[in-house]
Amino acid sequence: MTAWGDDARRVDTARPSITRVYDAMLGGKDNFQADRDVRDRLLALDPDFGRASWDNRGFALRVARFLAAELGINQFLELGTSLPLPTTEHVHEIVQRHNHDATVVYASVDPAVLAHGRALLADNDHTHIAEADFRRPQQVLENATVTKYIDFELPVVLFLVGIINHVSDKRDPAGIVASYVDVLPSGSYVALSHLLDPGPDHELADFAAGIREVYSDAGFPGWFRTRERINAMFTGLELLEPGLVTSADWWPDGPRLRPLSPMQRLVVGAVGRKP
Repeated sequence: MTAWGDDARRVDTARPSITRVYDAMLGGKDNFQADRDVRDRLLALDPDFGRASWDNRGFALRVARFLAAELGINQFLELGTSLPLPTTEHVHEIVQRHNHDATVVYASVDPAVLAHGRALLADNDHTHIAEADFRRPQQVLENATVTKYIDFELPVVLFLVGIINHVSDKRDPAGIVASYVDVLPSGSYVALSHLLDPGPDHELADFAAGIREVYSDAGFPGWFRTRERINAMFTGLELLEPGLVTSADWWPDGPRLRPLSPMQRLVVGAVGRKP
């Protein structure tokens, strides 16, 4: 059986997947009814929820473009990568437009992502996909594909976009990030986005509680964390301007044309440089 078949056979279509819900939210076709049901519950809470999903994607791509084109970084490691979408570019396409020899490694444990990634990247000698769980840093850092194509003696861009907020406190999310930061050489960058806890008295407190309930019911709980806790994940790094802001406001490509939706206001991101 082909690599596609091996991975696709492992997909459980009856249970929603955060990756496939994200795909459904962005208008992709690699999702099932269970995923669309979760998407619809999220849209019921915020009809513009999809804009927040696009914000996360746009944040990652703007970071990739800046670091590849302006700073000349040529190694990129994206953890918890999502399904490929026909309506947007991907990190490897952005960076390799500016540097044909740049290396990009994606990592995921989602069978659908692995299947699509291997098919999509079969003819790209500078882009690879590894089966590894980002919640287990050693599993990623010792993965044969990662060690073969990423040289940790040279600067690396690490993407942790929209995934740490699905790690419970019991698993020490800040410790997970620190494990990666510790092995990155000087001159490396970490791009991280997270769900922001608005606080118990904030006008969006009930909204955030509703989102948490949907995520929990779907089987992939999401944690909103305070600005202080998210900033602490950048310990040992120097934040680039404009610091920790809503993902939509991290060096946008143009002026804002309409107010941010509730979910957009609670998705924040930043980029840190390891000195």
